[in-house]
Amino acid sequence: MPQIVILPHPQLCPDGAVIDAPTGKSLCDVLLDSEIEIEHACEKSCACTTCHVIIREGFASLEDATEAEEDLLDKAWGLEPVSRLSCQALVGEEDLVVEIPKYTINHARENH
Repeated sequence: MPQIVILPHPQLCPDGAVIDAPTGKSLCDVLLDSEIEIEHACEKSCACTTCHVIIREGFASLEDATEAEEDLLDKAWGLEPVSRLSCQALVGEEDLVVEIPKYTINHARENH
């Protein structure tokens, strides 16, 4: 089972985390199941960018982003070449290192 290292985030995961993640599950679901309350304003339907993450290691192990995801990512705060929407990125066979950006395009947190 691959491990996901979550880099520290000031509000969502101040100490960082290491999570065992089942292959084929979305990063967003893995984070939420591990009580890391990443925003997901569109309820994981690939309609916003609030679940944007940066894959610091293991990016190549993820399936390619769809055109719809890439179009949305263009609107994400702090976009990088290794950015993904966590609701669309499915865990593969390799370990990942993930950074949750400090900001999203939301002005107010949804508190799911």
